[in-house]
Amino acid sequence: MNDTTTFASSAAKQAQPSHQSVPQPQQHSETPVRTPAIAPRTALLIEFALAVGGFGIGTGEFAVMGLLPDVAQTYGVSVPEAGRVISAYALGVVVGAPIIAVLSAKLPRKTLLVLLMGLFALGNITSALAPGFLSFTALRFITGLPHGAYFGVAALVAASMVEPHKRARAVGRVMLGLTIATLLGTPLATFLGQLMSWRAAFLLVGGIAALTAVLIAINLRKDKVAEGASIKRELGAFARLQVWLTLAVAAVGFGGMFAIFSYIAKTTTDTAGLPASMIAVVLALFGIGMNVGNVLGSRMADRSLNGTIGGMLAFNVVLMAIFSLTAANPVMLFICVFLTGCGFAACPAVQTRLMDVAADAQTLAAASNHSAFNIANALGAWMGGMVITEGYGYGATGYVGSVLSLLGLVVFLISVALQRRSAAA
Repeated sequence: MNDTTTFASSAAKQAQPSHQSVPQPQQHSETPVRTPAIAPRTALLIEFALAVGGFGIGTGEFAVMGLLPDVAQTYGVSVPEAGRVISAYALGVVVGAPIIAVLSAKLPRKTLLVLLMGLFALGNITSALAPGFLSFTALRFITGLPHGAYFGVAALVAASMVEPHKRARAVGRVMLGLTIATLLGTPLATFLGQLMSWRAAFLLVGGIAALTAVLIAINLRKDKVAEGASIKRELGAFARLQVWLTLAVAAVGFGGMFAIFSYIAKTTTDTAGLPASMIAVVLALFGIGMNVGNVLGSRMADRSLNGTIGGMLAFNVVLMAIFSLTAANPVMLFICVFLTGCGFAACPAVQTRLMDVAADAQTLAAASNHSAFNIANALGAWMGGMVITEGYGYGATGYVGSVLSLLGLVVFLISVALQRRSAAA
């Protein structure tokens, strides 16, 4: 078997009761450190191709938020009604990730990635041509279907090309496409949409997806399906308690980031008293924070997987409480927004932990991670909206984030304790 398809068995052997320490290359362990079977330049080209896909997905997911008024005007609906297309896309991510991962169990990963990007390209191009609001909403749901499965499979491919103690950094480099999209891709697509038409923005995203499919087809070598791969084996991931607990950590513990981010524009103007022109600055700080967090977090995760997840959750408990206490101060708002973006540091760590606890059902577990983060998005936005509706103000969204982070930390500590008890038994 080739390098890509043998990672599942390698990761299962590497899994430890606790990831607080990672063997260094010079140390001896029961499982020898694996040397990549492909040239570094080839691995870099593959990672770049996968990251371009992440850039396209991130741009397509977030650009529509800035173009909602234009979409609403085109179809003759209110802005809140137009906002349903965001929910439709998120629902597509939640539903599509596990279903595609299971049904594609016997597909080579190269074939699957090309098909996923092809579907994403088609979804965006047809979205740009949608004649009515109902068809546009349905197409946004369809476009969201490949989102989670793509990131899950891309993470597995990236991790399979490096030594086990560098997996999180490889995952982080793929996720860099998504974080750069929040900083560059989304503003670019929004500007293009306002300059020409919102339809042009979706055509741009469709073109990026098509380019990704070509790059993957050219650079990723043909792989074989893992021995014993089947729908039943993939579904076995959901029979593992640790998979559910890790997904719960993502779904609950990182809802705080979205509770704050969903209402950050109004927090900037209504709570901090800044002009509307400063919203772009605040969003840019959040995007920079995501990129910094992704780079540093993936390095931290390769040193201590559990330490990174637990540490970031504890950090968020304190940070988000400070956000609420100081949201009226513009300087503190800028600092807290940047640091909230840095909370993305835990994403590569959670993705890598899922690879370990899923054993030989990694595709389903890895893909479901993005379903969990979309649940976090919905949960955070909903709970943040509740405290605002009750009259506590936009700054109070930080308290929601602090509570969700604390709950996620409790779930994570339970997960680690059960893992250690199982190992001891």
